[in-house]
Amino acid sequence: MLKRWLPSLVWVSDYSQSALISDLMAAIIVTIMLIPQSLAYALLAGLPPEMGLYASILPLVAYALFGTSRTLSVGPVAVVSLMTATTIGSVAQQGTADYATAAIALALISGLILLGLGFLRFGFITNFLSHPVVSGFITASGVLIALSQLRHILGIRAHGEAAPELLMTLGSHISDTNLYTLAVGSLTWLFLFLCRSKLPLVLMRTGLSQSLAGLLSRAAPVLAIMLTIGATLAWDLESKGVAIVGQVPSGLPAFSLPNVTLSLLEQLALPALLISLIGFVESVSVGKTLGAKRRQRINANQELIGLGAANVASAVSGGFPVTGGFSRSVVNFDAGAETQAASLFTAIGIALAALFLTPVLYYLPQATLAATIIVAVTSLIDIRIVREAWRYSRSDFIAVVATIVLTLLLGVEMGVIAGVSVSIGMHLYKTSRPHFAIVGTVPGTEHYRNIDRHDVLTYPNILSLRIDESLYFANASYLEDIIYSQLSEHPEVEHVVLMCPAVNDIDLSALEALEEISNRLGELAISLHLSEVKGPVMDRLRHSHFLERLSGKVYLNHHAAIHELSRV
Repeated sequence: MLKRWLPSLVWVSDYSQSALISDLMAAIIVTIMLIPQSLAYALLAGLPPEMGLYASILPLVAYALFGTSRTLSVGPVAVVSLMTATTIGSVAQQGTADYATAAIALALISGLILLGLGFLRFGFITNFLSHPVVSGFITASGVLIALSQLRHILGIRAHGEAAPELLMTLGSHISDTNLYTLAVGSLTWLFLFLCRSKLPLVLMRTGLSQSLAGLLSRAAPVLAIMLTIGATLAWDLESKGVAIVGQVPSGLPAFSLPNVTLSLLEQLALPALLISLIGFVESVSVGKTLGAKRRQRINANQELIGLGAANVASAVSGGFPVTGGFSRSVVNFDAGAETQAASLFTAIGIALAALFLTPVLYYLPQATLAATIIVAVTSLIDIRIVREAWRYSRSDFIAVVATIVLTLLLGVEMGVIAGVSVSIGMHLYKTSRPHFAIVGTVPGTEHYRNIDRHDVLTYPNILSLRIDESLYFANASYLEDIIYSQLSEHPEVEHVVLMCPAVNDIDLSALEALEEISNRLGELAISLHLSEVKGPVMDRLRHSHFLERLSGKVYLNHHAAIHELSRV
C-alpha cells in the first residue's frame, strides 16, 4: 500500500551504483538545458525570471516522490506557460505583485484539482481528449507562442491573447523596431536553429554517437546565453535600447502559501481545470511513450497525484503551473536517467544556480530568451495532423481544424473548450447515425457479410440487419427509420433479424424503441429476432419485460437464425 502511494519506494529499494552514475550524468545535462528553459518560460508567462527557477526545484522533488514515470521531468512548459499568461493577464496587470500572486495561486488551485482527480481515480479523463484535438490545440498554441515572442525579437510593444490582436499590434508598432535587439534576437534564433537541425549531423561525422550529438546540440541555449551576455557587456547594448533581464534575486524561494480569496478562486477555477487537463494529457502521453521503450508501466491515477503534488510544491515555493515537459524528458531519457533520482539531482543543480549564478543573468537580453522559446515551440507545430486527418477521417479533420482556427482566433482557453466540444459533438453525430448493413451468407460458409460488398446468399422472406454500434437514446429513432425503410422496399419480408455482435450496450431509450419496433412489426405479421447478443447485454434484457414481449426469438448465432427461419 505504501509503495502504491509512494512509487519512489520501488526504485529506491534496488538502487545501484550504476544507476547513481547514470542519474548524475543525466541530471547535469538536464540542468544545463533547464536553466535557460526555466528563464524563458517565466518570460513567456510574463513573470520574473527567478520564478522559472523556483518552478524547477521543489516540483521536481515532489514528482520524484509521487510520480510513476522513472524518466519524466516536470517543470515549466511552453503551452502551460502561455495558458498561465492568458489566465492571470485577465486578473492582474503584468509586472505587479498581484500578477505574480495570481500565478502562484493558479499553480495551487491546479495542484489541488489534480490531487482531487487522482484520489477519485479519474485517470480515465485522458480518454475524453482525442489525439487530433490535443495535437490541433498544441499546434495552434505553438503558433501563438511564436507570435507573442516576436515583440521581444523586434524590441517593440505588442499585446494580445489571439492571433488577430497580436498581428495587429505587431504591425502597428513595427516601425519602432530596435535594430540592435533585432540583430541579437535573429542571430540567436539562427544559431539555435542551426544547432538543432545541423549540429547533430556535424558532430556525428566526427565520430560521436547519435544520442550524444543530440544531447550536445540541445545544450546550445546555454552557449547562446553566454555569448549574448558577453555581447551586451562588450558593446553596451543596454544603452542602445536592448531590453535585458535585469536584477534576478539570488537565493532560494521563501516557502509559503498564496492568499487565495473567494473572488480569485472563482476567476481561476475554470482556467486551472483546463491547464490541469492539458498538462495531464501531455505529461501522461510523454510518460507512456518513454515508459514503453523500457517496458515500464505508467499509472494514470497516480500520475494525477504526482502532478498535483508538483503543482502544490510549485505554489509553496513561489512558482507557477508545471507539468511533464516533452523536450526535457526526452533529454533526460537519452542521457541515460534510470530513476527519478535524476530529477532530485537536477533540483539540486537548479537550486545551486538560483543561489550563485543569478548575478550573471543581469545582462542577458530578453531577445535571447524569446529566440529560445521560438526554436523550442517549432517542434510543437504539427501541420501533418491536418493532412492525415483529411485523408483518414472527415470528422477528425473538422475537429482538428476547428481547434486550430478557434484557438488562433479566440485564444487558448476558448480553443481547448471548442476543440473538446467539437470532438464530443462529432462523436455524438457519428454514433447517432451508426453503420447498419444488410447481410447475407457467404456461399459454403457460416459467415455473413454486407450484400453491397460481397457475393452472398439472401432469402426474400428474411431481412438480416447487422448493427455496428451500441444502441442508445441518440440512435434509437435512426434504427427505427432504417428498419421501416428496408421493409417498404421489401414487402415480402416475414422475419427481421438484428445481428448484434457489435452492440455492447442497450440503454432504456433504445430498449423502448426495440419494444415499439417489435409491436409494430407484430401488427404487420412480421417477427423481430435478435442474434449474437453479448452476455452482459443479454443479462440486462433478462431484467426487463422485453424478452417476454418479443415477437420472435433470440439466437445464439446468426447462422442458426437464418437456418431455422429460411425453412419456415
